[in-house]
Amino acid sequence: MVENQQQNGAKDGGILIGHFRENEEYSMTRSNGIDDWLIFYTIEGGGYVRTPAGEKTCGPGDVAVIRRGVSHTYGTTAGGIWHFMWAHFQRLPETTLLPDDEVSVCKMPNGIMQRRVLRIFRTLLHDFRDRGKLWQELCENQLSSVLLLVAEQLADRHDPRVSQVLRILSVRMQEPLTIDELAAAVRLSASRLSHLFKAETGQTILETLNGMRLEQAALLMTHAGRTASEAAVDVGFQSYNHFAALFRRRYGVGPANYRRKGSAAN
Repeated sequence: MVENQQQNGAKDGGILIGHFRENEEYSMTRSNGIDDWLIFYTIEGGGYVRTPAGEKTCGPGDVAVIRRGVSHTYGTTAGGIWHFMWAHFQRLPETTLLPDDEVSVCKMPNGIMQRRVLRIFRTLLHDFRDRGKLWQELCENQLSSVLLLVAEQLADRHDPRVSQVLRILSVRMQEPLTIDELAAAVRLSASRLSHLFKAETGQTILETLNGMRLEQAALLMTHAGRTASEAAVDVGFQSYNHFAALFRRRYGVGPANYRRKGSAAN
């Protein structure tokens, strides 16, 4: 199928969103580019995007963004299917955070991040079809979220497995996580993960987790009215004495005094 610049489809509020499952015969060519941006999220199978700069492929969990005005062809990889969600949109401020490439392809890590992006695209499609009073604003907010996640991922210089562990720690900091559990999540041995994580971040996994917990506890005490003991439980410390000792080492004052100073400042 060939589509010219004027037939890009994103005429309704500058946004058009869809969900396709296509066989290997599917392809779209726009030799003059289009006057909006195009983003894909691949759920299953694979596709390709060809621009004057070359060809890039999209597999499960990949987000691809094609810049406006770029000549391109995209379609299903030979011999397979391409199950994907897509959106046309006008330029948003977050596009300035992306590389200057004609097409950017970002591989989202397995697990939490892929599920998050898929939820966003499903919400996009729902809002687009539902046509509530503020559907366009809702869709733009969701697209901005995806673009920020893509920009963050493309700028991340950590090993992808370390990045995945960091995300797990941030989401599940309240839980009694083990090195073996984290290692299984990224398909490494516990010793290999421990060595890789320390080499990449300069800290052990436990030091990083405790740092996240302490920072969150400090915020809860100063901005959410939690007591020191309540904050310790909220962020996953099993022992208040252990929490207090680590807190004093990090902030130079005990958690109760820190809370009082924060309350006085507010």
